[in-house]
Amino acid sequence: MYRGEETIMKIVGICACCSGIAHTYMAREAIVSAAQAAGDEIHMETQGTIGVENELTAEQIAEADCVLLCVDVHVEGTERFSSKKVMKIPTDLAIKAPKQIIQKLHEELSKQA
Repeated sequence: MYRGEETIMKIVGICACCSGIAHTYMAREAIVSAAQAAGDEIHMETQGTIGVENELTAEQIAEADCVLLCVDVHVEGTERFSSKKVMKIPTDLAIKAPKQIIQKLHEELSKQA
């Protein structure tokens, strides 16, 4: 989708860290905030100590332009993304540089257009 000269992305993904506590949720918050600030639509599932939260729907995945995995451990359900472009990064990068990650996704998407 385009807004003027800018691409509006639909992003889905998963956040999960080694302990499943702090970094999982910090990464989700940072990435969601950066994507929303860029005008993008984003849905991020978390897989933490209390299980899966904000589980992605089949419709969200089908409509997504790309998938962002902010993970430090194995996560369940990645087969759902088999037909999508996937970027995998560690949670600490998502926390430290969320705007740059969203910018990189925009760059990758524009290469495909």
